[in-house]
Amino acid sequence: QVQLVESGGGLVQTGDSLRLSCAASGRIFNNYAGGWFRQAPGKEREFAAAISWNGGRIYYADSVKGRFTISRDNAKNTVYLQMNSLKPEDTAVYYCAASDRSYFTNAYQYDYWGQGTQVTVSS
Repeated sequence: QVQLVESGGGLVQTGDSLRLSCAASGRIFNNYAGGWFRQAPGKEREFAAAISWNGGRIYYADSVKGRFTISRDNAKNTVYLQMNSLKPEDTAVYYCAASDRSYFTNAYQYDYWGQGTQVTVSS
């Protein structure tokens, strides 16, 4: 089992930045890819960003590419999502997830999920 706890969400204005953190415990997190997904009210959960176990592969959704940066510190068992130039359409609950699959850009490829952290961007 891998337990994931997100933090860093909040209420910001358009153009501001936030850094989300996802702290992992349980099984060795170094063996897992880390992903960030988000779900806005009334919408399906969508992929935002993902990083392989060693950071060698990184993927972003088109909607966040160039504004968000995913990274990880395996010594701290933590995955980060740096979000810059935030827009109102980025408002959502952001979920961290862990996957031991070879491909990890879809929610069904993840077995472990955090409880989510709310990000609200006001216009």
